Amino acid sequence: MPVNLQAYIILCITTLIWGGNSVAGKMAVGHVSPMMLTGMRWVIACIVLLIFAAPQVRRDFPAIRKNWLLLLGYGTVGFTAFNAFLYSALQFTSAINAVIEQAGIPMVIFAMNYVLFRTAFSMAQIAGFTLTLFGVALTASHGDLTTLLSLDLNQGDALMMAAVLVYAGYTVALRWKPAIHWKSLIAISAFGALVSSIPLVIWEFSTGRMIWPDAQGWVIVAYAGLLPSLVSQILYVRGVELIGPNRAGLFINTIPIFGTLLSIALIGEALQTFHIVAMALVLGGIGVAERGRPRLATDPGKTS
Repeated sequence: MPVNLQAYIILCITTLIWGGNSVAGKMAVGHVSPMMLTGMRWVIACIVLLIFAAPQVRRDFPAIRKNWLLLLGYGTVGFTAFNAFLYSALQFTSAINAVIEQAGIPMVIFAMNYVLFRTAFSMAQIAGFTLTLFGVALTASHGDLTTLLSLDLNQGDALMMAAVLVYAGYTVALRWKPAIHWKSLIAISAFGALVSSIPLVIWEFSTGRMIWPDAQGWVIVAYAGLLPSLVSQILYVRGVELIGPNRAGLFINTIPIFGTLLSIALIGEALQTFHIVAMALVLGGIGVAERGRPRLATDPGKTS
């Protein structure tokens, strides 16, 4: 199989799994509570990683010991906080809204990088992310932008905005990750996610909101613990190895498409006109920003 085709298949499977995470969170409503789902997800992931990544963790242990707080922080912010906000949001908003709003993450990363590190930008990027912003705003307001002026947001969409901010912050912070193998990075981050999810489960139990998984709940927990947490990460790394990070990163933009199709097919959510317009704005904006980004001489995506 040609390398490009192999990479495209691998990366499409990866983003299909990621898009399915939001659908799984919506299907979990009434079958397993958000914090229980978050916590049990990382229990499963850590058990598998204990076998899969233990040898590499031992080799990287000196570097892990020096950077343990940062690595645990990655798991707390990027894994636990993001998924806690995501699964909580899906109690109140649709999975289609959630996946389209997640497409705003690259825009927030761009803004954070500029504010914190004065990263170079182009006018095309400004134009592209402005389109993306309008698409996300249209989704969050359910097609009525005047609700944003009165700050009358659906609770679920407001929680998704928090999830977007959290994951963008996690991504920006990855610039400080130590030079360790990706298996070690995932394993220690997952352990941090497990530890940090325990207080959330305790809080959920103490407030009487905890729902222990039923049969469907356990299927969703298994899916979240194995596929988005582990399999997709491994596939994404392989995809990056085959075609490089710049080209592989573009496939992240397919998450809203896969998530929307899965939402319609699996849980019968209705596709509204504003969803179509918003998705066109989001994907078009990201495309404009990507094509117009400043290119360094060493940029693998630079053409001669």
